[in-house]
Amino acid sequence: MATPLTLADLVAPLEVSQFLGSVQGQAHHRFPGTAGRFASLMPWSTLNTVLRQHRLDFPRLRLAQDGEVVPTHTYTEMVTPKRGAPIPKLLSAPLTEHLRNGATLVLDAVQELVDPVADLTAQLEHDLRERIQVNLYAGWGKTHGFDVHWDDHDAFILQIFGRKRWRIHGPTRPAPLHRDVEPPAQPPAEPIADFMLEDGDALYVPRGHWHDVSAVGEQSLHLTIGFNPATGIDLVAWLADQLRVDERFRRDLPRFAPAEQREAHAAQLRAGIEALLTPDVVDRFLKDRDAHGPALTRIGLPWAATSDLLPAEDDTEVRLLTPRAVLEYGEDNRTVTLLASGSRFTFAGAAGPVLSALVTGSTVAISELAGIAAPTLDRATVRALLGELITQGLLAVG
Repeated sequence: MATPLTLADLVAPLEVSQFLGSVQGQAHHRFPGTAGRFASLMPWSTLNTVLRQHRLDFPRLRLAQDGEVVPTHTYTEMVTPKRGAPIPKLLSAPLTEHLRNGATLVLDAVQELVDPVADLTAQLEHDLRERIQVNLYAGWGKTHGFDVHWDDHDAFILQIFGRKRWRIHGPTRPAPLHRDVEPPAQPPAEPIADFMLEDGDALYVPRGHWHDVSAVGEQSLHLTIGFNPATGIDLVAWLADQLRVDERFRRDLPRFAPAEQREAHAAQLRAGIEALLTPDVVDRFLKDRDAHGPALTRIGLPWAATSDLLPAEDDTEVRLLTPRAVLEYGEDNRTVTLLASGSRFTFAGAAGPVLSALVTGSTVAISELAGIAAPTLDRATVRALLGELITQGLLAVG
């Protein structure tokens, strides 16, 4: 199995600390690479297989041209199966005709469809500590699929094949949000950067930075890796949920009470909020956000459906399905708690080394985990621990 790319791979020659400290959220940055370095993520043959084997409803699969969405009925037909509702079927001839005429093919959430992209997504979710979605864009013409626009998420763009022209206009409103009090102003007509993104290049674009992308008359395929770093608005929403345990916040507001009673109630609410605004409130929020990161979908059949849960061979590799899982150690390390997928799982402290190896996000052989745990835990106990994680949907083979 090929080792997934990491954040360090994408931002080289910058160090990850340099990227996080001076680039992320602040400026676009191009990372030149060698041709073909991303080719194994999404070969054309894999894209053809996905289009052939999956039922891809609009808007997950769509065509765009000159800033407009191409009507789906012009390249699909609805087919009624023997049982169930009608399903879309791609029509090869009109689909490829649209593409020859300059349309861009867009496919959302390809990390759910292609294993190498899924592996990359899991690694980047571990590195960036945020939920990741990967969309695909393929084009052959000389037009642009979308007009100049800004996105409400940060993005890495990986140029898989061919090249495209990028024009970056920069931001016109600091840190705009999807739900905001006002939209960003239109950008200047002239871009601050105009360049070709070549095969093997990566590009980082922060949210709110206006840009447009144009094909140059040759085949081009790129992946857009989108993620939303946590904001102060997210923290405030989290605080509101924490306050539900406080009766003062669950009570009705004293709308019809005298002014002094309303003021007293406001003082009580302020005190409750201030009690949560401790110096470590950001750390507490981010830890809880990580602990609630959902598990990736990986079933692990046939073994997960058997009483053994795992193959007998100790060279079998396993992977934790929660890339942002958090470990908490109890007093004197007598216990260790795994915070994952919104739940808490507490084990004896001896399980700590095994869990520490798993939360790195890498695949690990059972034999390696048994070696890490020895002599405190024997092989059977390690396998039992892994089996428990499988039953909770947190671990899978491979």
